[in-house]
Amino acid sequence: MNPETVLAPKAPAAQAAGGHRSSERVREILSWYGSDSPGTKANIARLLNHGALAGTGKLVILPVDQGFEHGPARSFSSNPAGYDPRFHFELAIEAGCNAYAAPLGFIEAGAAEFAGEIPLILKVNNHDVLHDEKDPISAVTGSVSDALRLGCCAIGFTIYPGSTHAQKMYEQIRAMAEEAKRFGLAVVIWSYPRGSGISKAGETGIDVVAYAAHIAAQLGGHVLKVKLPTEHIEQEEARKAYEKNAIPVATLADRVRHVVQSSFDGRRIVIFSGGAKKDNDEEILNEARGIRDGGGFGSIIGRNSFQRKKPEALKLLRGVIAIYSGTAR
Repeated sequence: MNPETVLAPKAPAAQAAGGHRSSERVREILSWYGSDSPGTKANIARLLNHGALAGTGKLVILPVDQGFEHGPARSFSSNPAGYDPRFHFELAIEAGCNAYAAPLGFIEAGAAEFAGEIPLILKVNNHDVLHDEKDPISAVTGSVSDALRLGCCAIGFTIYPGSTHAQKMYEQIRAMAEEAKRFGLAVVIWSYPRGSGISKAGETGIDVVAYAAHIAAQLGGHVLKVKLPTEHIEQEEARKAYEKNAIPVATLADRVRHVVQSSFDGRRIVIFSGGAKKDNDEEILNEARGIRDGGGFGSIIGRNSFQRKKPEALKLLRGVIAIYSGTAR
């Protein structure tokens, strides 16, 4: 079956009927979070039990924080419909995504109109590019109270391992995660290595990405978002370990498998960024196949979806969903 022509898989019959119990796979995943309250587990379950991938343990999330992170023209001029926050709610819902993630303003602009139609993740810190920082740090731009007020199931927070400001960010998310968990929210950590101590190639090097995922897990994240890793190894001490222990990194599936293993031996949900916009849909679908084959939990695809016109965006997202659901190879 050609994934470009497949429609979104149907939700399980029980879900379509208006309610269901979690699948065995979802219950297994929830068992990994034994220290969390029933409220937090319920919100993790909301993510896993929504959309076309409900019950599979896989996730496809639409994130739209790029307007803040890169500027509106760079983010939305290729598809002007994207300037309207409602476009992104509609895209995530129609595609069958598990959740929609965005900063405060975008969530506020559609939370009432689309209330209850898709789980929301409030991105509570953001960074702009008006000042070129070699060692970035994001500003806190939202709160746990905002997330609760808007009906979100989770907060999202970016850390930059490798930045000279990393320790401050670690302390910020520890405190914010404690508050979020106290009120029953889930915590999603974007862990993007970046800073004066890391080369550009190193930002996606396998040793650095695996380390970044592990740091996010140690900071208490329920869902860890990292970039797809390359074969590059940044740290010489790490290289010795990879070579001595013959850690496979030759294929994308190998590298994804290692990142998942580095996240508490696969006992944390790890999803992978779609990165900068690619014109070739097959390249994106091949990345999804590598994530699937390596045991990754799914994709969080922003620019590669919302920078396309809606029909093309839906086609791509449904193709990715079909790969994770097993209805397309």
